[in-house]
Amino acid sequence: MMTEKLQKVLNEQVTAEMWSANLYLSMSFHLEREGYTGFASWLKKQSQEEMEHAYAIAGYIIKRGGIAKVDKIDVVPTGWGTPLEVFEHVYEHECHVSKMIDGLVAIASSEKDNATQDFLWGFVREQVEEEATAMEIVDKLKRAGDAGVFFIDAQLGKR
Repeated sequence: MMTEKLQKVLNEQVTAEMWSANLYLSMSFHLEREGYTGFASWLKKQSQEEMEHAYAIAGYIIKRGGIAKVDKIDVVPTGWGTPLEVFEHVYEHECHVSKMIDGLVAIASSEKDNATQDFLWGFVREQVEEEATAMEIVDKLKRAGDAGVFFIDAQLGKR
């Protein structure tokens, strides 16, 4: 059984992952409206991944004898700008989530909960990939120019 403190912060992460899913869905809707269907498709899949993270954390809490909770999900922004601006925000958000996950690992360590630390290391590894992918997209968009944006849009639509 995990400590109350660890259960509380994991439940907060469930809520944060659900908020992230809504954030990416909002971005997706914006880009689809602007005619960037590939970027929109990529972001919808990212939204689904964030929900899968929430499910995984909630499932872990339950397996450890805790109570998984769904809390209030705050409203996400709706105005996003260009594809570059959207993906710069994606990168910033992924960096923020990385810090959150690092904090969870630190709490699991301080609570001497090796099983939770091990569980969270999977999220740390995945988070490194998500940050790197977002930065790669930002870098490509910066170098692409106006016409290249449509090529990148088509490429991301294949995800």
